[in-house]
Amino acid sequence: MTTKPTPRIEKSDAEWRSELSPMQYRVLREKATERPFSGEYDHSFEPGTYVCAGCGQPLFTSDAKFDSGCGWPAFSTPAAPDSVAEERDASHGMIRTEVLCSRCSGHLGHVFDDGPGPTHLRYCINSAALKHQPK
Repeated sequence: MTTKPTPRIEKSDAEWRSELSPMQYRVLREKATERPFSGEYDHSFEPGTYVCAGCGQPLFTSDAKFDSGCGWPAFSTPAAPDSVAEERDASHGMIRTEVLCSRCSGHLGHVFDDGPGPTHLRYCINSAALKHQPK
């Protein structure tokens, strides 16, 4: 059985602005970062799935969420291998790996290699890029 790739979502700037809150727009479309410890999901550990605030694609599950103390929601692994995309980010005088929604290309945050086992990854994600769907 073969599965079809999830269709990409492309919208105009005006469409994104009308559908997203100002903070969601800044994060998802302009690659902004919310202030540390200010996001809605930083200290939330309710069971469920975290989906993209821009397109609704499942990105992370509560089972993969952990308290990293970094000031943003942290996950050890995506909900599915193809739910996120990664790109090299050389902004702000640093070399990092940017994490994007693979469906709408919305900026989610960054991934680092200092997380817990078994992946040892820490997906540091902006709350504004997420919506929580309770289990």
